[in-house]
Amino acid sequence: MDDELAALYAPFGLRITAGDITLRLFRDADLPAYAELISSRLFADETAPHVFDWWTKDPDVRLRSGQQFLWQARAGISPASWTLTMGVFEGAHLIGSQDVSAKDFAKLRVVDSGSYLRLDAQGRGVGTLMRQMMLVLAFDHLGAIRAESSAVLGNGMSIAVSKHCGYHLDGMEFTMNGQTRVELQRVAVTPETFIRPDVDVQVHGVTTALLEQLGASPLAG
Repeated sequence: MDDELAALYAPFGLRITAGDITLRLFRDADLPAYAELISSRLFADETAPHVFDWWTKDPDVRLRSGQQFLWQARAGISPASWTLTMGVFEGAHLIGSQDVSAKDFAKLRVVDSGSYLRLDAQGRGVGTLMRQMMLVLAFDHLGAIRAESSAVLGNGMSIAVSKHCGYHLDGMEFTMNGQTRVELQRVAVTPETFIRPDVDVQVHGVTTALLEQLGASPLAG
């Protein structure tokens, strides 16, 4: 079935593996596990400024909005703008989410990203590895020349992951997290500063059809 889905819609064929960690696009069959993931505890301090606004919503609203987000992200993948929202699987168990996104990738070759892990999966290096796996895809297989990210000021764990991957500090900005104004620490990494993982990373499913859908085909420059 996976091969049939990938033949119909190329992003479904993308799979990144490192040891027993796998990143791949969410499928409808994953929705029950996804619902459990976004209902689980994600933050040690649930009152911290960096807690996602969507996580604070009523559980029923959170589940409905989360599923709509996955469908919208998949349907909206085009050369002009795309987000690959991938589940993070440890073996067969869904433990987090890692996304990578871009606008006008064919011209800019810059990606952004965001991620989260279940609280009981944190502190074991998985957060760093899944970010490194995403960067291997972006730099080695899509041709990105820069990857950006950000963290709410005070989110030391996120900043630590960025530093372990070779990101450097890239300025500050203000944004809204729901109804709360927060200050963001921007970070950026290039292929030259990227700190690669100690384990082998395998990327499968980067087909011509996928590259064209992302604006990353050789013809795009």
